[in-house]
Amino acid sequence: MKQNSRRKPASTLVVGIGSALVDILVRETDEFLAQTGGQKGGMTLVSGADFIDGALAKTTHKASIVPGGSACNTILGIGRLGGNARFIGKRGNDELGALLETALVKNNVEPRLLVSPSPTGRVLSVITPDAQRTMFTFLGASSETKPEEMRAELFAGAALVHIEGYILFNEALILAALKAAKAAGALVSLDLASFTVVEASKAILEDLVADYVDIIIANEDEARAFTGHSDEHKALEVLSKKAGTAVVKVGKRGSHIVHKGEKASIGIMGDGSAVDTTGAGDLWASGFLYGLVNGLSVEKAGRLGAACGYEVCQVVGAQIPDEGWERINKLKVQS
Repeated sequence: MKQNSRRKPASTLVVGIGSALVDILVRETDEFLAQTGGQKGGMTLVSGADFIDGALAKTTHKASIVPGGSACNTILGIGRLGGNARFIGKRGNDELGALLETALVKNNVEPRLLVSPSPTGRVLSVITPDAQRTMFTFLGASSETKPEEMRAELFAGAALVHIEGYILFNEALILAALKAAKAAGALVSLDLASFTVVEASKAILEDLVADYVDIIIANEDEARAFTGHSDEHKALEVLSKKAGTAVVKVGKRGSHIVHKGEKASIGIMGDGSAVDTTGAGDLWASGFLYGLVNGLSVEKAGRLGAACGYEVCQVVGAQIPDEGWERINKLKVQS
């Protein structure tokens, strides 16, 4: 059975756990992409940083370097909303690792980054003229976090601990993080990450959700993979029985939420147009989780999530510019 939370009502701290990555964004031609060897729109794991460094040496365009990783994106969004935010991950003892840590602080996030002699993980994103984003990922230090490093002090004061689903591939690590979160009296939010993650993790996912997870966030493909139901409303019902609070995001049709028995369907912001959908789910979670820990109704929290998801879709990459945050924060004040 799920352990009872000892969460202190006064706390609004959201702690995120995930891959500490740096996104390197570069606009290039289709010819450049073909020479680099990536499948357009796909993601290729590479075994060393040398591959990415070599590709960057061939580009004629200036690269943009920003923090990355699913949970990191969500926590950065909470920080930009003015929330109380902390991020746990592992970086390298190098220039990119220092850049990542500085960026977290700049965005109102408390960095609790473990350090490895391995290089900081990085993702080269090649954006072609058709706005397609092709990724080459070197996990580096981000993949080296150990279960014994999930110390109690990392979770101290947390109201909510948000975990990215990719950690499900490391069963010992996610179990250590879940136990530490519950020992700190925090609620636990799990983003299922992708349907392939769900399918690969079914053997452990059911028990982990039943025992530890209070909030489960999924898109319709992930919800179908976990529950076996193609009907989004039936899938939502099943998820809410497993975790209490459940979200099923349905793309341009918005999202469906159950929270403490209260149901809400939230539409999208704007006309549904998108320059790039990278980070849309991560930033949706920023608004929604910020709203929940700060006492907003489920409907207002969902609308704040929709606003964050919309704004990140209007730019390339997962970083909302200042003018986007100004619009979001106006909506937040109105809530």
